[in-house]
Amino acid sequence: MSDMSDYSEQQTVITSSSNQDIKRLRSLHERKYRKQTGWFLAEGLRICTEALQKGFAPQRLLDEDGRQTDPLIADLIIACKKAGGRVLPVTRSLLVKVSNKDNPQTVIGAYQQFSTNLSEIKTADVRCWVALDRIRDPGNLGTIIRTIDAVAADGVILIDDCTDPFSVESVRASMGAIFTLKVSHCTSEEFITFKREFKGSVIGTALQSSVDYRTADWRAPCIILMGNEQAGLPTKLRQACDQIIAMPMQGHSDSLNLAVATGISLYEFLRNQSD
Repeated sequence: MSDMSDYSEQQTVITSSSNQDIKRLRSLHERKYRKQTGWFLAEGLRICTEALQKGFAPQRLLDEDGRQTDPLIADLIIACKKAGGRVLPVTRSLLVKVSNKDNPQTVIGAYQQFSTNLSEIKTADVRCWVALDRIRDPGNLGTIIRTIDAVAADGVILIDDCTDPFSVESVRASMGAIFTLKVSHCTSEEFITFKREFKGSVIGTALQSSVDYRTADWRAPCIILMGNEQAGLPTKLRQACDQIIAMPMQGHSDSLNLAVATGISLYEFLRNQSD
């Protein structure tokens, strides 16, 4: 149970959008400011609480004035202060401005970004990673991150110019799963070099493949390699794959949404681990 004395002192409620902390947090909707500060936003009591359970304390914590005695919010306040962060009680109207939503959550946290270097990924420690080439849609990325977490896979490798996993839209779509897995960034050349040393299997997807995904060798360790939403995998990355799979299209559609196709692949991997 939280110690009430740790957060019961009165703090001045921030009401002005010209406050420097508020301006800084609002700027985190833009990638260039996330890059400059190294911070990103996570919204909602559930997501911020799950982040805390994974060892992530907010650097800044916006909480709606009057909610500070909620035990879960109190835990976040304590953790923020212990980490040297700053708690910012605000009005509802400021939460709207920071979140850019008409119906915002009662809590918004600003967190330090994190990354795993590709060289730190060792075959012996790998169960399953998802590698994404130039993914553009933050909603797709967040959904994929959530699905990676759902099957207890290791993390996501973002190849070349991908959308930002720490964007507000991606973090929202991940439902907090961003805090549960590893994130790595690399170029396509770095990924190909990494593949030469990787002792597991790289499974790519391509429409032109004649191999049904259900017949692939899904043994761990493996990396599921998915291409860009429009262009798919470029030739140099297809050539780095040990297996190329496709999903049968029996209706009028000739392709699946990237997040859906990745989810099917991840659950096929999971199904084969329990056979």
